[in-house]
Amino acid sequence: MFLLLILSLVCYVLISVYLIWALSLQKPIHKGVTLGFLAVGSLAHAGILLPKIITLYGLNFNLFNMISLTSLFMLLFYWGFSWYRAILPFGVFAAPLALIGVLTGYFGKAPYQPLTDMSAILQGHILLALAAYSILFMSAVQAVILRLQIRELKHQTIHRIWVAKLPALQDMENLLFDMITLGFVLLSASLGLGFMDTRDLLGQHLAHKTAFSVLSWLVFGLLLFGHWRYGWRGIKASNMTLYGVVLLGIAFIGTKFVLEVILN
Repeated sequence: MFLLLILSLVCYVLISVYLIWALSLQKPIHKGVTLGFLAVGSLAHAGILLPKIITLYGLNFNLFNMISLTSLFMLLFYWGFSWYRAILPFGVFAAPLALIGVLTGYFGKAPYQPLTDMSAILQGHILLALAAYSILFMSAVQAVILRLQIRELKHQTIHRIWVAKLPALQDMENLLFDMITLGFVLLSASLGLGFMDTRDLLGQHLAHKTAFSVLSWLVFGLLLFGHWRYGWRGIKASNMTLYGVVLLGIAFIGTKFVLEVILN
């Protein structure tokens, strides 16, 4: 497993350095090289993570495994989007996040009661939730970049780093709403399955997680409605995206951190 960690780290570091070099010197990014190395890194990442999640005693979704799995999902979404959208420069964020995730999953230790005899509904809920979290966290990164682009255009800065090196502002906004739409659909399906499988919110320690997840779902739903009905975009869209992701982060990471690390 240690060799897989080294392989994953080498791939992630090489691509991170390569993309930083290419963007700083305005060099073209080679799609095949970038996605090829990330594919190898992600396979090694998965090889490390799966035995830690699928144990002899059941599924182990502790905090550190979830962070690692989420970063892997984010990388896979980036990898898939990159084949048909001009988002290769975003690998400068996806690769380091995956690097942090694989290290967190490998070295992080947290007490956890393995899940056994999981229903198909609960398994579907977990997988959809992780996919939704991953792509919505990606939308938060996209929202921050969009804000930086708008700021450069608004203040007419001489050295336009974000405007010069990334796709046009309209393309960036379209990508943001593509991510939010897909994330909202996945989150809706996840919440639906979760409610079907929940018997006792308080007894299962799900009240806080459910409340913040629903609040996040409402924020993203309102943003999509506002974009469709009133043309919300730009800074307003970026801010609402960040609000929704913060609420989702509290529901996802905050709840698990309190239960597993603080309260043990």
